[in-house]
Amino acid sequence: MVGFQVSIGALNDRLDAERDRGHKPGKPLPAGVLGQGSANAVVVGGLGLGLGLSLIAGPAVALVGAAGVATGYLYDLRLKATAWAWLPFAVGLPLLPIYAWLGATARIPAAFGVLVPLAIPAGAAVALLNGLVDVERDRAAGVRTPAVRLGPARARWLAGGLLAIVVVGVVGSLVAIGAAIGAGALAGAGVAAVVVGLALIGDREPARRERAWETGAVGIGLLAAGWALGFAGRGLL
Repeated sequence: MVGFQVSIGALNDRLDAERDRGHKPGKPLPAGVLGQGSANAVVVGGLGLGLGLSLIAGPAVALVGAAGVATGYLYDLRLKATAWAWLPFAVGLPLLPIYAWLGATARIPAAFGVLVPLAIPAGAAVALLNGLVDVERDRAAGVRTPAVRLGPARARWLAGGLLAIVVVGVVGSLVAIGAAIGAGALAGAGVAAVVVGLALIGDREPARRERAWETGAVGIGLLAAGWALGFAGRGLL
C-alpha cells in the first residue's frame, strides 16, 4: 500500500508541478529539487512494488490493490478538477481495510458491513477538506472542484455533516458491542482530531488549512483504528 500511495502521490505532484511552482516550495518538483524523470520513476516504481508485494498475498489482494491505485490515478488524471473529485476518495478509502484484511487473513469479516459504509462518507469528507486547502487558487485558475462549486462555507458544513455520520456510526457501533475502554479512548482521540481539523479548515492561511485537513485525516484514521480494536477485542474481526 505504501508503494501504491507513493505512486499516486508522485503522479499528482508531477501533473501539478507547474501550478504549484512558487506556491508550494516544500514539494520537490515545484522547488526544482527533482525533475519529471525522477517523478516518472517513482510513479512506475511505486506501482511495481505495490503490485509485486500484493501478489505474494494472492491474486485477490493484488486485484483490490489495483482497484485502489486505479481510483487514485483517475483522480490525478481526470477527476481532480471536476465536480466528481470526491468519488475516488469515497471509493478508495473503503478499499483500504478490505485490502489489509484480505492480505492478512484471506477473508473479509462480516463486521465490515458496518465499516465499509462508514468509510464512504469519510472518503468524501477527506476530499472536501483537501479541496478547501487550495480553494482560492483553484477558483482563480478556473478549476471547478467540489469545494469551489459549493463555496468554502458550504463545503465545510458538508464535510462536517459527513464526518458526523462517521463519528456517530463508529461510536455507536462500539457502544453497541460493548467495546473495551481502550478502543473508546482511541476513537475519542479520533473525534478530537476531526473536530480540530474542521475548526481550523476555515483559516485564511492555506498552510494552516493544509495542516487542518491532515489533522482531520489523522482523526479518521484514529476512528478506524479504535473501531478495529474494539471489534477485534470482541472477536468480531
